[in-house]
Amino acid sequence: MSEDTERALQTFRALVENADRKFGRVRDVAAYGGGASRQQQQQHAFQKVFKAYTRLWKYQQENRAKLVECGLRRWEIGEIASRIGQLYFGQYTRTSECRFLVEAYVFYEAILSRRYFQGSEPNAKDLGVRSKELRFYARFLLVSVILNRTEMVNHLVERFGALVEDCKSTFRGLSKKLLCVDQLVTGHCMILDLGSVDEKLRMETNFKEWKQVVQEINRFTKVDKGFSFRPMRYCATFDNHRASLPCVARFHAKRVLKFQDALLTSYHRNEVKFAELTLDMYRMIQCLEWEPSGTFYQKQTFKPKENGDTIDHSGASGIIDMNLTADMTDPTIPPNPRKATLYRPSVTHVIAALSISNDIAWLFYGFSHHDLDIFVLPLVMATICEELPPDSVVLVYLSASGKVGLNNVSQLENSGGSSKYSRHKVPSQTSHGHNSGPSETQNNGKREMSYYDNCLWFGPKGNSGTNNLYPGDLIPFTRKPLFLIIDSDNSHAFKVLHGAERGETAALFLSPLRPIFKNPSDVNSNNGSQFTFFLTAPLSAFCQMIGIFPNEADTDLYNEAENIIANAFTEWEIILCSSTTMDLVWAQVISDPFLRRLILRFIFCRSVISFFCPPEESDQYLPLCLPHLPSSVAPTSEAVRSAVVQLAMHFDVADSFHFTET
Repeated sequence: MSEDTERALQTFRALVENADRKFGRVRDVAAYGGGASRQQQQQHAFQKVFKAYTRLWKYQQENRAKLVECGLRRWEIGEIASRIGQLYFGQYTRTSECRFLVEAYVFYEAILSRRYFQGSEPNAKDLGVRSKELRFYARFLLVSVILNRTEMVNHLVERFGALVEDCKSTFRGLSKKLLCVDQLVTGHCMILDLGSVDEKLRMETNFKEWKQVVQEINRFTKVDKGFSFRPMRYCATFDNHRASLPCVARFHAKRVLKFQDALLTSYHRNEVKFAELTLDMYRMIQCLEWEPSGTFYQKQTFKPKENGDTIDHSGASGIIDMNLTADMTDPTIPPNPRKATLYRPSVTHVIAALSISNDIAWLFYGFSHHDLDIFVLPLVMATICEELPPDSVVLVYLSASGKVGLNNVSQLENSGGSSKYSRHKVPSQTSHGHNSGPSETQNNGKREMSYYDNCLWFGPKGNSGTNNLYPGDLIPFTRKPLFLIIDSDNSHAFKVLHGAERGETAALFLSPLRPIFKNPSDVNSNNGSQFTFFLTAPLSAFCQMIGIFPNEADTDLYNEAENIIANAFTEWEIILCSSTTMDLVWAQVISDPFLRRLILRFIFCRSVISFFCPPEESDQYLPLCLPHLPSSVAPTSEAVRSAVVQLAMHFDVADSFHFTET
């Protein structure tokens, strides 16, 4: 080895150690809290680690021949690229800027196409390399799922499953350690020495966790199969209604609020998820983002070979341009609202996240609720009132069961079919039941709603009061504007918040107490919440409700249905923006495209269900909004009713609705 070559290797190793050290620091940076100074520290830390990896990547490109001569292996290059992808994804989770997500995709796709992790010999020393490859596939899958790269997701799922099976057979009897996939996306990896554990048991459990990950992604991708008509993200082509845009532009409320922050959380047992992304949270994330520029999809067309391998369009140079997304983002669209996603949080964590909403928990899947414990104590619940700008509104989405200790995932257990199709009537709830909504108590001869008799349940098995989130727990946060969506079989208990606010009247969307389907037995119980489905993909939710399962041959039929809904939304936008009776709570957010679209979809959901459910049981199946929207967009109004009738007739299912009884 020449002196020049040896010097290149030493420099490379030093750069790797420096970059890895900075990577560890930024990975462990608290994802939220601390105000503006903490944000500046985070940004500075990310700039330093990006600079370190940029320098490392450039150096290995310029000195590739020397490094290969010194024994540089391809998986080491892949690991560097994978770390860069992780950094970009981390920035996306903190900022919700899609360009970082696209950057992560670019690096992961390059790793795949150049097969950086493939080709290792099947011996015990390569277990670590295979573990890195497995984590790479899991991370790439997550990015591809969020970007809706369906073809790539399908390809990765197939490759991922095959790799897990190959690892199981290749390392059977060789490995004496178990890779615990406890922190899949963040890269934390704990090795448990099995030592003298029985060989047979070791063989059975060696890649058990990875097989579970494969099962998760398979379940996740199958749920929405056949229900994708248009992007769930806000797409200017489909969601900006030209006829009503002038009316929206002319609309001026006394006060206009900016929507910049959202907190999304879900806690159901056995819910469909991948990593720490649940199906309902995934749909809400998609619903609150702008559709990326189509340039990205045109430039990076995925073309698998017949043998299942990918085509490498880049050659063997190993060059990955870290600025490829300059022409993959659309500078004309506004930034996405920042979203904090809490996976299976405790009630303490929900309140903690709300407490710092303006400096909100900018995380998706990097931290479990155990990791968040260290941040809870120093947080003060009133922080949200101090840090949220006066012209901003926070959207809070809470999805959880209202049945303490019971599983609320299977909607079929709580759903009923239309009275025309189901023999089973759902009994009305009474005020004495646990999930009956807010109870009433006697106080000085007056009947008052209780804020602490009914709750959402955020917890594992058991019936601990610390797992219960009560309506009264949210009252302190109503000192500033709040757009609250409660999706639960006990959602109506939160009606008591209306009128109990401490400063700002909250906008409330409360889900039905139970879903309704024409043929409950035909509905996959893991399809997520029906209410959330209506808010994020209204036509898909409509088809699921009436028992229609789309196929590619019916493309024109569903495009026409989308046009019917779009025309209805156009008319409803004009009605809302022309209304003189609309409550200020709605008037001050109607100008925001995301919140306006949610309002329109709520109107659609409420009207469709009101005509579909048995009239005598409507209190069980109808969603609620408080304050009330104008009567001009009520289900019985002609503008709304006619749209539902037209859609039902389009699918030839008008006999499933109760149009003549209203």
